Amino acid sequence: MIGMLTGRIAHRGADHVVIDVQGVGYIVHVSDRTLMALPGAGGVARLHTELLVREDLLQLFGFLTPAEKEWHRLLTSVQGVGAKAGMAILGALGPEGLARAIAIGDAAAIRRAPGVGPKLASRVAMELKDKAPAIMALAATATVATAPEVIEADTPAAPVAPPAAPATPASGGSAQVQAEALSALTNLGYGPSEAAEAVARAAETEAETPALIRAALRALAPKG
Repeated sequence: MIGMLTGRIAHRGADHVVIDVQGVGYIVHVSDRTLMALPGAGGVARLHTELLVREDLLQLFGFLTPAEKEWHRLLTSVQGVGAKAGMAILGALGPEGLARAIAIGDAAAIRRAPGVGPKLASRVAMELKDKAPAIMALAATATVATAPEVIEADTPAAPVAPPAAPATPASGGSAQVQAEALSALTNLGYGPSEAAEAVARAAETEAETPALIRAALRALAPKG
């Protein structure tokens, strides 16, 4: 199993890159969002990878962070979502946008991905809702890493650019801030799913952990 690749980008395609790892070129399929975040030809990149094995096909799919890779795994566990459809959803929403959409049950946001219809979007939102908190927590430690100079060390490595802004409504809290708030709420006894939904909604207006927790608690407070 190939779990990660670090090397120089030899070629950029419409939906893939070729990464030269000490003379071996790996074709790695990536989402539109990931492709935009990677450096140009000659730049150094590190991608977390998933190997798709079929009877007549081997394909590598690449992701900027472990959390993004886990989201792809979850997406492809839903009936009707193949590897390419999962990449399309991640490309349209990004990991944080997808986490928010699933946490609050926003199937309409998932439908923005090319080729995803209303039934499939609803199925994704419904089946993955209880699994969203775990990946949101994982995102706290997942960062877009700049690859080390493992090839031609005398040549400065090109930094990996940050990912493009999500195609969903602006989210105030970062992945780490949301994960911290989610952890605090679950420690207070709230269920992971309801805590994740409250945090996702509160992150629309709050960007700091204390304020995000207070806003989520207000949303979770009994009405009446």
